[in-house]
Amino acid sequence: MKTAKKNQVTPERLMQFGFAYAPPLIITAAVSNKVFDSLESGSKTVDQISKETGASARGLRMLMNALVGLELLKKDRHQKYSLTPESAAFLVSNKPGALAGFFRLNVTQLVSKWLQLGDVVRTGRPAQAVNQEGEGTEFFSGLVENIIPMSYATAQTLADHLKLAKAKNEVRVLDLAAGSGIWGIVLAQASARVRVTAVDWAGMIPTTKRITQKFGVGARFKFIEGDLLEADFGSGYDIATLGHILHSEGEERSRQLLKKTFRALKSGGTIAIAEWLVNDERTQPLPPLMFAVQMLVNTEKGDTFSFNEIKSWLEEAGFRKVRKLEAPGPSPLILATKP
Repeated sequence: MKTAKKNQVTPERLMQFGFAYAPPLIITAAVSNKVFDSLESGSKTVDQISKETGASARGLRMLMNALVGLELLKKDRHQKYSLTPESAAFLVSNKPGALAGFFRLNVTQLVSKWLQLGDVVRTGRPAQAVNQEGEGTEFFSGLVENIIPMSYATAQTLADHLKLAKAKNEVRVLDLAAGSGIWGIVLAQASARVRVTAVDWAGMIPTTKRITQKFGVGARFKFIEGDLLEADFGSGYDIATLGHILHSEGEERSRQLLKKTFRALKSGGTIAIAEWLVNDERTQPLPPLMFAVQMLVNTEKGDTFSFNEIKSWLEEAGFRKVRKLEAPGPSPLILATKP
């Protein structure tokens, strides 16, 4: 009887899933009511934060207690709340690594589309097609600056691995689907010898230009407008970066893009790919599996892929020495070399 009770199936895990919508909404509410910004200057009571932000004391008390449970705030015996290292680094709006804007956009732009998931699965048609220039330009113009922290440290790892700080000659970088331009920006920060060509839709380039100027490296950027498979971005590059782009392109366009990128690199050049990688059986890790559903909802042919799938496409394009580079982020970087 004891063994049977021990192995009894309970609904607890499913009930947890039932409230899985709550954490991003709680974080978004805290961001919009300036909770994290208010606590940057030090620990405070609910009443102090209410006076400072104008939010109701009752609302703040419940919200902030939930944030304590999420381990995004701490509370002492005097009922004073303070930031954790995690919230201090990523949820204070003026910090370089701030994800505050991402949570707001997640709620306003993405959640409503996910509510259509049942229809999307039935019809096979996305709720929106962000891989198309019209919808995609509007979507990514608001998103790219808010997801810079997802790629910044990974790009720094790439710059260190390629020893850009020791470069003696000009290093030409091709930043494909540049978005915020953060991949090229970080490589340019690593060495004054880096020159970047950023390629993206015409409607995205003003955003890319603005952010490169914000980081102080805009003078070393060249910009090319157009679809990745149609734009002429030339050849002779030392490095090409594809930062989280293959998943929205889908298999067919990704394979074509890798072949075109191969032609653009010089002999000995490196391609660096950031992606959400699943295993070969598509059974784990969970975040890339869920991100595949994100692609189902928001693109026409997007998906997440395994390392071995992308490796086979790279080798088909002519690349060799396909390897992983461990880096901060959802998955390792994939690197390959043009012979």
